[in-house]
Amino acid sequence: QVQLVESGGGLVQAGGSLRLSCAASGSIFSVNRMGWFRQAPGKQRELVATMTSGGSIDYADFVKGRFTISGGNGQNTVYLQMTSLEPEDTAVYYCYAHITILTIFSRRAQEYWGQGTQVTVSS
Repeated sequence: QVQLVESGGGLVQAGGSLRLSCAASGSIFSVNRMGWFRQAPGKQRELVATMTSGGSIDYADFVKGRFTISGGNGQNTVYLQMTSLEPEDTAVYYCYAHITILTIFSRRAQEYWGQGTQVTVSS
């Protein structure tokens, strides 16, 4: 099994910053992609940013250079540095990972999600 443990959410004023962290642990053969999604009340879950093991990074358009994803380097962790936060960024942020795991008989790749961490930006 694989666990994703997140930390770093909280309450911040508009214009402030937060840093989210996520660590993957368990029977991991390789981490193929890690990143962050978010879900605001009444809205669908949406991509924020992801990065592959090869270093390829995708950002949502709304990030607009305000957020930076980092991590990897074989440490099965990912971070999201968020600056210039806006009230519209208020949401539950979920860590995402696409991981190849080891079983007794084989390897298989599947997706995992963290439990979510609340980010609230006040105006």
